[in-house]
Amino acid sequence: MKAQRVAFGETLVELGRGNPDVVVLDADLANSTRTDMFDQVFPDRFFEMGIAEQNMVGVAAGMAHTGLVPWLSTFVVFLSHRALDQIRMSVVQTNANVKIAGAYTGLLTGTTGKSHQDVQDIAIFRAMPGLTVLAPADDIECRAMMKWATQYQGPVYLRLTRDPIPTVMPQDYRFELGKPVVLKGGADVVLVSTGAQTGRVLEAARVLERQGVSARVVHVGTIKPLDETAFVKAVGDVPLVVSVEEHSVIGGLGGLVAEVLSAHAPARVVRIGIEDEFGESAPNDYLLDRHGLSPEKVVKRVLSLCSNDNRARQSAG
Repeated sequence: MKAQRVAFGETLVELGRGNPDVVVLDADLANSTRTDMFDQVFPDRFFEMGIAEQNMVGVAAGMAHTGLVPWLSTFVVFLSHRALDQIRMSVVQTNANVKIAGAYTGLLTGTTGKSHQDVQDIAIFRAMPGLTVLAPADDIECRAMMKWATQYQGPVYLRLTRDPIPTVMPQDYRFELGKPVVLKGGADVVLVSTGAQTGRVLEAARVLERQGVSARVVHVGTIKPLDETAFVKAVGDVPLVVSVEEHSVIGGLGGLVAEVLSAHAPARVVRIGIEDEFGESAPNDYLLDRHGLSPEKVVKRVLSLCSNDNRARQSAG
């Protein structure tokens, strides 16, 4: 179990050792985002930009156009809202080779509350043409995605969480852009998740199995571009698909799942996530329970859905 922000800092150092063009920009949050690890090893390639996120993005774009590979990092709420214009105009529209790491995504941000919680970032960034959007499930996938992104020529958004989470990927995991990963087989329901929520969904699926419900778990680490053919194959012909995300149900993973399946393989899609509301300052367990994202609440919701479907089939028969 490791926090993605720690894996992020460690991997930056590794990337810095292997590529002298890698530079890091931070907006006065280095000890939170763990870019301070890079600063300790490569102080001449670390740029503390202060609380000036728009300027940080502009500087990163300029660096990219000189041939450097800038990784920039701050809390995601400051990227997806405060610096959005600069990301759109200076980075994405020019196809600048900037790697954008959004730290403290989702609800579990150290009780910072609604001012610092951003649960709309996937919807915002996946709608932006030409921007690759990645959400790792754990530290292993985080490292793999970062290595891929550093080699890739073009803008990338990487969604990172704050707190330690279970490791779900094997040590020999190999990241393939766009490819969903089936973490568990099942025939009664497909649970689709992304990011750190995938670990909680996998735990819920194991509980469901013991209660007689065969739940398949599909992890979507690449929000954009998604290999739609591979995703449809991963879902298969299971009639009930439940998306579960630590993000708004509007425009996020659930929307993506519904869009793809409605076009290629119609199935009933139920979205579990944060309803049309802002977050709040509260302990992690409370927030996950309140929004139906804890393993226990996911199990309860899926059992209810399966029970309702069974009654409907019996009535139809």
